[in-house]
Amino acid sequence: MKAMILAAGRGSRMRELTDNCPKPLLRVGGRPLIEYHIERLRSVGMTDIVINVSYLGEQIMTALGDGARHGVRLRYSVEPTALETAGGIRHALPLLGEDPFWLVNADVWCDMTPEMMTPLGDDLARLVMVDPPEHHLRGDFHLDDTGRLHEQGEPRLVYAGMALMHPSLVADLTDNTPCPLKPCLINAIEQQRLGGHYHQGEWSDIGTPERLALLEQHVSHQ
Repeated sequence: MKAMILAAGRGSRMRELTDNCPKPLLRVGGRPLIEYHIERLRSVGMTDIVINVSYLGEQIMTALGDGARHGVRLRYSVEPTALETAGGIRHALPLLGEDPFWLVNADVWCDMTPEMMTPLGDDLARLVMVDPPEHHLRGDFHLDDTGRLHEQGEPRLVYAGMALMHPSLVADLTDNTPCPLKPCLINAIEQQRLGGHYHQGEWSDIGTPERLALLEQHVSHQ
């Protein structure tokens, strides 16, 4: 199975840190955040990885190269203008192929690994879901007892930025056109083809300097 790391975003909430450095290269424990994702993927045998880049993308490509140093094969989907999540995935489909792939946001920290997920079956995607953090208490979706995700319902969970995904979720989108992921997920819900996996382990959205500092503290005490 291939993997895709989403690394094209600007990181506008961290501008004092990302004006001259793309967020995936911000350092935690003395290493770029994105390297932890690459090494976790390699540890479970996923060595064919696609990374989408846009904002300061040359820095990411220069820092990581072809992946040989990490024991993986890295390929890059370059977006001259950031295409948002679904648009970025659609643009990368020629590199991802026609089979399900593992998707992870570069700016999350999580001990979830792909082998914890069951196969997609007929689903278009299965999202990793976590308890709502303080900055997003309203949540994203309801996960029922059968593993189905719903737009309405309680209790609500938050999409963790990690998923098992089938290319057909975004294949009908127009290439090179910005598109967020949520409309694609709502469409999959309407088709009853969106599943979820409740993860109760480590997870953090590294979206602000304060959360980055908390993660640094956590890593330094491991």
